[in-house]
Amino acid sequence: MSKKIIILGAGESGTGCAVLALQKGFTVFVSDKGTIKEEYAQELNKIGAKYEENQHTENEILSADEIIKSPGIPDKVDIIAKAKERNIPIISEIEFANRYTNAKHVGITGTNGKTTTTLLCYHILQKAGYNVGLGGNVGKSYARQVAENNFDYYVLELSSFQLDNTYTFAPNIAILCNITTDHLDRYNYDFQNYIDSKFRIAMNQTKDDFFIYCSDDEITVENLSTHKIDAQKLPFSYHTKLEKGAYIAEKELHLLDNNNLTKNPNNNYLTMFTNDFALKGIHNSYNGMAAAIAANVLNIKKDIIRESLMDFQNVEHRLEFVASVGGVEFINDSKATNVNSTWYALESMEKPIIWIVGGVDKGNEYETLLPMVKEKVKVIVCLGNDNTKIHTAFGKHVELMVNTSSAQEAVKVAQRFAAKGDVVLLSPACASFDLFANYEDRGCQFKAAVKNL
Repeated sequence: MSKKIIILGAGESGTGCAVLALQKGFTVFVSDKGTIKEEYAQELNKIGAKYEENQHTENEILSADEIIKSPGIPDKVDIIAKAKERNIPIISEIEFANRYTNAKHVGITGTNGKTTTTLLCYHILQKAGYNVGLGGNVGKSYARQVAENNFDYYVLELSSFQLDNTYTFAPNIAILCNITTDHLDRYNYDFQNYIDSKFRIAMNQTKDDFFIYCSDDEITVENLSTHKIDAQKLPFSYHTKLEKGAYIAEKELHLLDNNNLTKNPNNNYLTMFTNDFALKGIHNSYNGMAAAIAANVLNIKKDIIRESLMDFQNVEHRLEFVASVGGVEFINDSKATNVNSTWYALESMEKPIIWIVGGVDKGNEYETLLPMVKEKVKVIVCLGNDNTKIHTAFGKHVELMVNTSSAQEAVKVAQRFAAKGDVVLLSPACASFDLFANYEDRGCQFKAAVKNL
């Protein structure tokens, strides 16, 4: 009798797991508490996977030999608690799919910058001719790709939720971009729980692996000594000259030779000015350093690394230029769902800002944005059902604050108060679920509204 796999959640991750699990001969049942999207329902029907939607049938789920849980499902959900009581193993897509591939992995996590860093790593490997897949929290399901492709390398964006249910997964190269307060509602409002989750990316690495981290990030550095990391550590810094990894001095990237070879232009010692990076701003310099170190570990030629940093195109909804209307630029940064991500967005703007902010607050401490707001923001346009905390934090420090309740209204109000040479920046610092389906929906509605001006 084959092992019974229950998959909770029928999105891209869950459906991909069903494809792989059926291919490996398991008995599969997919259960989604909500309505399954038509494209995934059709695929589940096509591959012959049994499934249910708008419910979790307890007897069926608790008969599992193993449960693969969507990263979006919290541990406090009743069915998860009952499965744990019965000692049913609960794993993530990452843990499951990793069992069936011998590929090398570059795994990227962090509160901010992980999507850009992931896509940049993928871009460099592709440019270098590597047979590489892109997955995790971005792109197609990792499990689906393991089932359908034969990649030699995977570049995986890994959220804390995905790492929580990994137990043996060990990337050959792990990147921890940074750690700031986020998702505390999923971690019993204990920041250390969230920190520990991020450090899981390195827990199974060996001395033959590499752990790339930001030595400017205080939280990361403070926790290095309290977590067992056997991998070779390669730091990157915007402020301090380093002996290994990468650093920036006087707006020039120094990518150091990680193989202890003589530092000369014929080896992987690279310098280039950050002004030549395709992506601007300090935060993108950090992302570029992390990706460059990973590429260097893989012995990718320095010319390819240089070209990749110069011609990379960023992800949709992350500091995405939408249009210029009447001399006013409109930038879509809907993916900025926390304060730290928005800080980086504000920091990278070189024009006076009309800032669209707000949504579902996740315990945000807006005070950290005050210096940037005082320096750069002319007008704040609030986009959310409850804007009280935003008014309290910034009301005394900007000329004008306006409440809006739709993307269309926010864009029209922003245009009204913008002058030629200004930038309208949607960088909400909040989740989107009060007014939108998700951050993509928010970004798309913002872009549609701009194009209708």
